[in-house]
Amino acid sequence: MQKVNVNTPITITGRHVEVTDAIREFVTKKIEGIRLDFPRIMEVKVLLDVQRDRKISQVILFCSDHITIDASTEGTDMYACIDETITKIMRRMRKHKTRLMKNYRPHHQETIRKLDETVYDDSVLDYPGESKEDPEPLLIHRESYNLKKLYKEEAIMELELSDKPFVLYRNARRDVLQIVYRRPDGDYSIIELGTTL
Repeated sequence: MQKVNVNTPITITGRHVEVTDAIREFVTKKIEGIRLDFPRIMEVKVLLDVQRDRKISQVILFCSDHITIDASTEGTDMYACIDETITKIMRRMRKHKTRLMKNYRPHHQETIRKLDETVYDDSVLDYPGESKEDPEPLLIHRESYNLKKLYKEEAIMELELSDKPFVLYRNARRDVLQIVYRRPDGDYSIIELGTTL
């Protein structure tokens, strides 16, 4: 059981900010203070960024079993941002452990909520503020995505452990591409991508 993360390699990078010894010591003490027994932390990367009056801290934990836990926080005080980010990381780790513990308990009969299907015609979907002269949106960020074979429960766990809006994966049972995302009401939805175009 890993009690304290004393010998974990910690990389602290500053963008537009100098990483002082005080900040380095504060981050190191916070990371070493994370008490856990699962998952084992292999490496920690901390990114500190200053953009005008916004301070941003991002912490990424690379753990055993290919688990990556990340969190970021924005604010006006760098120390408060770091503290809040570590709190988010610890919350996600507890959530991950709780979910793993639930998976090993005997399952009760699952219930599925049925939602009525509603079909709207085009006149309802037209918004009065839209016009043909609206500018085209710009592609701001492109990201490459590693496709993993996961079970539905693992994909939901990965979504909870990161700040990503969705997780794209290949279903390990059915060998089809699926996307899991968090709905505004807090539940999860899965989109299955068809094979025909």
